[in-house]
Amino acid sequence: MALVASNILFGANFSFYVSLTEYYLSFQQIFMLQVAVAAAFFIPFALFSRRSYRITVEDFGTIFIVALLVIYGWMYMLLWGASKTSPIDASTIATLGPVFTLIVAHIVAPQRVSKVKAIGAIVAMSGALVLLMDRGKNLLGTADEAFGNALVLCAVVAIAANTVLIRSQLRKYGELTIMGWYYIIGFVMAAPFFWSEIAGINPLKLPLIPLLELLYVIFLGTVLPMWLLYVGSSHLTALHTALYRYLQPVVAAGLSLLRGQDIIDRTNIIGAALIFTGVVFVVAGSIIGRRIISATRRKAT
Repeated sequence: MALVASNILFGANFSFYVSLTEYYLSFQQIFMLQVAVAAAFFIPFALFSRRSYRITVEDFGTIFIVALLVIYGWMYMLLWGASKTSPIDASTIATLGPVFTLIVAHIVAPQRVSKVKAIGAIVAMSGALVLLMDRGKNLLGTADEAFGNALVLCAVVAIAANTVLIRSQLRKYGELTIMGWYYIIGFVMAAPFFWSEIAGINPLKLPLIPLLELLYVIFLGTVLPMWLLYVGSSHLTALHTALYRYLQPVVAAGLSLLRGQDIIDRTNIIGAALIFTGVVFVVAGSIIGRRIISATRRKAT
């Protein structure tokens, strides 16, 4: 239930990102507001937790790397990319989490990958390629929608790496303690570069609808779903956690269509179908593999 709620809340963000960055605020301003508000909420959990003072140097090194992945690799890249592409494209690419989780997990701890998983990864990546190449062939052209999709893809890689790398620390120190340290590190690293972006913002001068969108993005779209995401992921495997991301494009597509921001075209359908099929293969391969291992152990005993 935590993951369902988290992904519904995250999904609505894509529509609001587009409308806010198109008319009212830069993505850098929204990014710094997200970091500042999340820091104010989560940092006390780290400062007043006894577990914080038991963190080893090795674990802190991992937390530091993952904090940069979350703040800059995911939050910053996702906002940057979403401001340059459509809500439907961005949210569809965001569902590639299980594929990159599998790849990162294999890099961290190499192991045999089943044919089902390998086929799933290839099919899903081909779906991402469709979305990238059909929107423009210049992935480095900053005005190109393909560039925005490529940035969102980088954000997905970052959050997948976070899911794999931080698992043991989450179990040892707790979700809120770790998230507090994310935002201590993230705020210290972001403030020197981006504080000036929000110094002159007066939210009360925004029209009512954009103001409500901004409040949603900062609170209901950042603080609450981040906490729910870690609550849910602590009870499920990384691949199952990522599978719930399919709620995001459903919500993003519905909201963007309702608001007249986007349309569903041939590329969306083909790309989403390939990604969905590929991820299902990856997750199915993982489930089958665990059942085989479990059956083998039972026979051995």
